[in-house]
This record gives sequence, C-alpha cells and structure tokens, in this order.
Amino acid sequence: MLHLRGRVLVDDATELDEVWVVDGRLTLERPRGRRVADATTTLEGWVLPGLVDVHCHVGLGADGAVSAEVAEAQAVADRDAGTLLIRDAGSPADTRWVDARPDLPRILRAGHHLARPKRYLRHYGRELADVADLPAAVAEEVARSDGWVKLVADWIDRDLGAEGDLRPLWPDDVLARAVDVAHARGARVTAHTFSTEALPGLLAAGIDCIEHGTGLTPELIDEVARRGIPVVPTLLQVGQFEAIAAQAGRYPVFAARMRRMHARRHEHVRDLHDAGVPLLLGTDAGGTLEHGRLADEAAELVHAGVPAADVVAAASWRTRRWLGAPGIAEGAPADVVVYPQDPREEIAVLAAPRAVVLRGAVVAGG
Repeated sequence: MLHLRGRVLVDDATELDEVWVVDGRLTLERPRGRRVADATTTLEGWVLPGLVDVHCHVGLGADGAVSAEVAEAQAVADRDAGTLLIRDAGSPADTRWVDARPDLPRILRAGHHLARPKRYLRHYGRELADVADLPAAVAEEVARSDGWVKLVADWIDRDLGAEGDLRPLWPDDVLARAVDVAHARGARVTAHTFSTEALPGLLAAGIDCIEHGTGLTPELIDEVARRGIPVVPTLLQVGQFEAIAAQAGRYPVFAARMRRMHARRHEHVRDLHDAGVPLLLGTDAGGTLEHGRLADEAAELVHAGVPAADVVAAASWRTRRWLGAPGIAEGAPADVVVYPQDPREEIAVLAAPRAVVLRGAVVAGG
C-alpha cells in the first residue's frame, strides 16, 4: 500500500493533503486498522493525475510499423516521463497486446490514419484509392479503435509540380458523411491539418478535434472557440517545419508556407489560447520524434505564452475528463505522478518526476 501526501492536485479547484493506494486504486479516506500498518511506502510532493499525451503513435517508426520490442520501448519512455494515458492518434501497428501489460500506459486507439495514395507519409496510414470509400473505411476503423478515428485532412499535392502545396484530401460532402458515420457509432473524429483550406470542410462536418491547426486564421479561430473544439498544437512537430521546408526545394510554394507557419508558431498558439480555444498536449511522438517528451511540449506552450497552470491542467485532469478517463477520485485506478515542486510554478519540473505510479505500483523513481 502507498501513502501519497503533500499537495494532491485533483482539478483546477480541488487540492487534498493526502491519498492512499489500496489494491491498485485510490482512496481519499485514511484506511483503518492493519492496512495503515501495512503501508510500507510514503511518497511526498505535488501529486498529479497521470499525464496525458493526446497525439502519440505507439508502434510507429520513421518507415511505418515497428516491432513489438520497439513499441514496448516507446511506451516505457512515455511512462517513465509520467505519461500514463495515451490517445494513439493513428498507428499501422496492432498494439492491443499492450492492454495485457500492467506496467505499460493505457492507450486509447484511433485505428489507422485514413489517407489517400501518395498524399501522406509512406507506410503510415491506410490509403483509399477512391475518396467515396471514406465513410465505409471510417466505420471499419471505429470497430478497431477505442472510440476515435484519425483522418489526414491535407497534405502536399506533388502532382501540381512547382506549384505543389497543401491541399485537402477529401471533398466536403464525403467528409461530412464520414464524420456522421463515426458519430452514429459513438466515436469521435480527429484530423491532421496544416492548411487553412481544409478547415472549413472539417468544421462543417462536425470534427471533434484538430491536430496541429497551423492554418487557423483569426476568423476560424473564433469559430473553433465558439464550438469548443480542442486543438492539439504539437509545437515539437511544428518546430520541424523549417527543416521540412529546407528539403522541399522542388516545391517553393509549399516551402514558403511551411516557413511562415514555423516563424509564427508561438504567436499562433498564444492567439488560440487568448481566443479561448481548448488546447491539449500532444508530442506527435513516433515517426521522427522521440517518445517521452511531453514535458518538452509543455515547456513550448509556456514559452508561447500559455500560463503554466493551464498547461499543467491540460496535461492531466482536464484532458482526462475530456477523454472520459478518471483522474484522482475515490476508487479510481492509482495512476499518478509525484513531483518535488509545483509544476504550475515552474513547468520544467514536469521533466523530473519524483515517482511514477501506474495501477498502484511505483514503475519509475520513488
């Protein structure tokens, strides 16, 4: 049994002095009798619900699906950094075996990325030759997922030659039918989008979440805020846009756009926050980015001008509530992270957890 004491941060308005872990679950009342004597470990500090990475790709590498051994190493890197809940925003690998491992983070899967031939990264997604197949493909991915579907809404169209640039992948009417199919089956839809052009169609379709969102204009930002649609800025990924542009010499229009978005990435995130858009934390780990970097993503948001307290809330209890996952509550699974200082005062503290507790066991630190 574990005893966690100090400052237990339940949500924006609630703090406790202590919680206990009994049989892998949290109890907010002090156990009585012999159970107290059996408490062999006391952890002190600032206690947060396990962190959440809502844009992560366990099982994905630079060339597509990876082995189970590599996927395990990815999940362990996330776990040891305090990420105990992952919304896997698209992966070509079957990672259901992770669910049987009590020492690995919980994963909510979105199935495969849904894309079109030559309009996304090779070996990453499921490519549909006919755009009319999107609604049926969405239905199939819902059946494979944990309540999420991932669409690739835009990518560079190289068929345009030197004028090649970001262009939407799906006609608006097909997109609307696809989102309706997901919603009718109780699933939510999130979409990769860098461009401005793809966003009106996504909003009209009733998209539930926006990944990256670098093309959001002031007018679109206001609409996203009005609808309460969360955006995952993935600043670590957007930080690579300059390097992507440097490799796109054959496509100067595309390269110029990527450089513009890179240059104003922090201002853009600040605009989203100031407008009241819910911001979520996602590293986009997998592919070309390392796992276990949620603290770096948090620091980037603070650097952009988002208050550290909001970033910490988005990294933990707020996003857990949005995903329908428990945080710190009576009887909830004991998935928590303990820090030596208050990360709301110094965001860098997120990079150095004192202890990581998953399903009631100390799996890192301690």
